[in-house]
Amino acid sequence: MAMDIAEELLKGNRLALSRAITAIENEYDNATEIMQKLYPHTGHAFVLGITGPPGAGKSTLTDKLARAYRDQGKTVGIIAIDPTSPFTGGAILGDRIRMNGLTMDEGVFIRSMGTRGSLGGLSHKTADAVKAMDAFGKDVIFVETVGVGQSEVDIVKAADTTMVVLIPGMGDDIQAIKAGILEIGDVFTINKADHDGADKLVREMNMMLDLDGVMKEWRPPIQKVIANQNEGIKETIENVENHFKYISENGILAQRRTERTKNEMLDVLNSNIGKYITNKLVATGELDEFVEKIKAHETDPYTVVAKVMKDMLK
Repeated sequence: MAMDIAEELLKGNRLALSRAITAIENEYDNATEIMQKLYPHTGHAFVLGITGPPGAGKSTLTDKLARAYRDQGKTVGIIAIDPTSPFTGGAILGDRIRMNGLTMDEGVFIRSMGTRGSLGGLSHKTADAVKAMDAFGKDVIFVETVGVGQSEVDIVKAADTTMVVLIPGMGDDIQAIKAGILEIGDVFTINKADHDGADKLVREMNMMLDLDGVMKEWRPPIQKVIANQNEGIKETIENVENHFKYISENGILAQRRTERTKNEMLDVLNSNIGKYITNKLVATGELDEFVEKIKAHETDPYTVVAKVMKDMLK
């Protein structure tokens, strides 16, 4: 079955792409086999990460940027990372609803993925979903995060260029947010620029970039945008393309992709080791025995973990 899905996907079958991502997301048995088949066909797409606080209008912006890329004749994949519903395990924001106009376009493929409790929200499943879209032949792939905490930093691992979207009027919150995301933003976009405080925010961002000594040759541009009125979209795409050109020409892109491959490998390794141990412990009932002993203070979690690791690595 896996081979069929991979082969169909490579032929351009949208249903096969959908099934491949479902297999990846739910960790079906055939997921690894599908990825093995697709991997040789990856490495062609440009991956743009879009992150920022909730309410910054990331979905609207993604929608407009996707349309602009479509006007250039490029095909687009969109992965919207949503927080997972604790009840169903499905994605709860449903970004696809906000991008309704795009769903009719054959050149666009949109998929919401739940964070599934993976720490930071962006697990290797996202990276695999990106690869599936890449193998399918998408030219540009957007990865849009929900923008809470760790996922903003994690997005860097999955993207070639990272765009941080901010909005005016966030008050003191912005200070905390900016400190963390200044390091990860390659391009800054101030959305809802018709709101009060947009110019002030641009000034603050410029000041922080000046103070931030780590900026080398590339200084992240700051672009004001009113996404729902399509203003500033062309300039934003120029900023993104300038950044991609810059990192392609001086070896940073190759470096980032090497780092990404390393991270993904470690992710998959950790995930498989974790699953292997859990299955071994849970299936044999050993876990419950350990828990009882720890509760009775006959042993402690650290001793147990050391023993489990020792047994496993024999």
